[in-house]
Amino acid sequence: MPMALLLTSHVSASMVGGANSRFVLNAAGIDSMLVPTVLLGRHPGWGEPGGGPVEQEMFQSVLSGIADNGMLALTDVVLTGYFADVGQIYDSGAVIDVVRNSPRHHNGLHAYAKKPLVIVDPIMGDAPDGLYVSNAIAAGIIDQLVSRADLITPNVFELGRITRRTLTDTHSMLRAARSLDCPVLVSSVPCGGQIGVMYIDKDEAWLVQHDRFPDVPKGTGDLLTAAFTAAIINGKPAREALEESVSATASVIARAREWKSPELPIVAGQQELRDPHLKLSAVSLD
Repeated sequence: MPMALLLTSHVSASMVGGANSRFVLNAAGIDSMLVPTVLLGRHPGWGEPGGGPVEQEMFQSVLSGIADNGMLALTDVVLTGYFADVGQIYDSGAVIDVVRNSPRHHNGLHAYAKKPLVIVDPIMGDAPDGLYVSNAIAAGIIDQLVSRADLITPNVFELGRITRRTLTDTHSMLRAARSLDCPVLVSSVPCGGQIGVMYIDKDEAWLVQHDRFPDVPKGTGDLLTAAFTAAIINGKPAREALEESVSATASVIARAREWKSPELPIVAGQQELRDPHLKLSAVSLD
């Protein structure tokens, strides 16, 4: 089975961050190792979350334990998300380099992929409120992680921040994404009365859109990124991975509204990850 290293938040009572990503990847047959950047009791959107950031020394120590057990040589995908400290970002960049330079075997066991995949969810802010991390953390994500990524998964605000461009429509987003050195999965794309997700690389560009849902639970970006990652790791081409991941995300959101769930019902609605009841199709932007 493929192995993922997750460098992101752990929130005990909310289906966001690492708990979200880990369940989605595990459901797709992908093992995972979660190294938390922050330990919270609940999402801050519910009020005082409890807990706090993981100190850099502790973060480094956890990574060292994983390395000492030989697991970095078996890591097929590194997925980064929320960071609470700039030092964590530099440590994560160093770990990415170790994974990429490790022999792709350990004790006779072979990794799933010939080349590890680095996926960066540059969690730093959203419209209309802007950044919800410090300027130093936002700069660190761009300088240390986006520069190392094989795929980034920003929302529109984050794409504009990374590329230093004003994004007004899908054409400006397409140009911004293609100014980067890796493929881009862009979420929260305004599409008139609908909302969309775009996948863009040097050769192709696709858009999937669906009706907007009011009062969406937190964690949809984590779900989308994990579902797309799972599809890619399991061999799906980009267009199919986009269609499947957006369909799954929209279907889980629809179940949340149907069941009046304040959190994403990923466990209860896990059938939607395997066979979404909403079947969405991509259109070409080229």
